Order: sequence, then structure tokens, then C-alpha cells
Amino acid sequence: MGQKVNPIAFRLAVNKDWRSKWYASGKDYTDKLHEDLSVRAYLRNKLQNAGLAKVVIERAWNSVRVTLHTSRPGLIIGRQGKEIEVMTKDITDICKGAQVKLDILEIRKPELDAQLVAEQVAVQLERRISFRRAMKRAIQTAMEFGAEGIRLRVAGRLGGADIARSESYREGKVPLQTLRVPLEYGFAEARTLYGIIGVKCWVNKKEEDPKQAQQQGRGDRNDRGDRGGDRGGDRNNNRRSGPPRN
Repeated sequence: MGQKVNPIAFRLAVNKDWRSKWYASGKDYTDKLHEDLSVRAYLRNKLQNAGLAKVVIERAWNSVRVTLHTSRPGLIIGRQGKEIEVMTKDITDICKGAQVKLDILEIRKPELDAQLVAEQVAVQLERRISFRRAMKRAIQTAMEFGAEGIRLRVAGRLGGADIARSESYREGKVPLQTLRVPLEYGFAEARTLYGIIGVKCWVNKKEEDPKQAQQQGRGDRNDRGDRGGDRGGDRNNNRRSGPPRN
């Protein structure tokens, strides 16, 4: 058996960042850690259908800042921001009276977010849709939206079978060991009548480096200037390359 490592933890400090950003020591660390776990569990239960992909918690002295990455910000905000006020009050109680601020960031392309893709496949499995159809549909959609590669793996009592097994599909390039590749990982569980089916998703997103794009733009401008200079040079050369005058 190979030793598995979480793809996000494997890439920490390379091209991934921590989802809890604070420092504490001793008993204070234990208390804040359990507060973070309680906040995440509360948000996961309350925002099951809101397309919640990631929760980032930052702490500074007596303040807590919670950033929600979601594909449906309207469901989280609610009418006139009432849902935000309710969640802020509940999280304040969990954090023992700390000053809480909620930020919401919209995910423009949920079809390329690994966590949302895994959750979508899990929802389809709970609705008794064939796992092959759900996986192939998710892979096709991700590739149409510009993914470099995607890999899906489901494990459990697939199709109600007596013996659990695993199935996986992959399309495109998904290099799991290359750290510089912008790879995203997501995991979800489908709670079916036969048991829990785990869904794992790896998405290789194509992201342009802003420096590289800027250099490419400069290169295009230089090429246009060179073409203009070449045309003028060709005209002069054509004039000179005629038969010698007597």
C-alpha cells in the first residue's frame, strides 16, 4: 500500500495557504482550535446548499475574520443581509464574545472548483443517479470550462453492491507530484441508503502568470514594430536591388 498524503497539506507554503491563520500557545491554542472546528461544522450544516467551497479563519487579538468562498453568495447574504446578521451572532457566541466579521467571496467558475465538483457528484449519488454518468458529466463540464485535467474517484458500495469497491476516471493532465502545477483537491461524502460513498476530485486549473502575460504583451508590441521596420527595409532593398544605372 502506498502512503497517501493530503494534496493541500503537501503543497502548503509552495502554492497553497493555510485555512486557519493565527498563532497561540498552550491552552489558548487548544481553545481556539476547537472554536475553529465548531465554526466550520456550524457553517457546513447551515450552508449545505449554498455552494460553500472553503472557509478561511483569521484571528487578531480579540477579533475573528471569517471568509466564505462560495458559488451562491445570494443564498448566504439573504434578504437585506439578515442571514449574515444571524450567522455573525452565532459565530460570536461560539468564539466567546470575540468581534466577528464575515466576508463573502464569489467563485466565478464553480465547475473548476474541486470541492464543489466533488459535492455535486455526491449530491447526484444521493439522488440514485448512476455514478458513471455523474462522474463523466462532471469531467466533461470541467474540460469544457478550460481545465487542463481532472480526476474523479469514488469508493464505497457503488450501485448498492454487497462488496465495496472504487472506480476512477481521468481526462487531461493531472500530475499529482509536480508542486508547481495549480492543482486543487476536494472531498465529499454521499450518504446513501447502502452506506457512505466517498468522492475525491483533483482539478488541474490553467492559470496564467501575470508577469508572463505582461511579457507576452510586450513581445507582441515589439513584433508589430519589427514588422513595420521590416516592411520599410524591404522597400529600400527592393529599390536598391534593381539593375545598375548606366
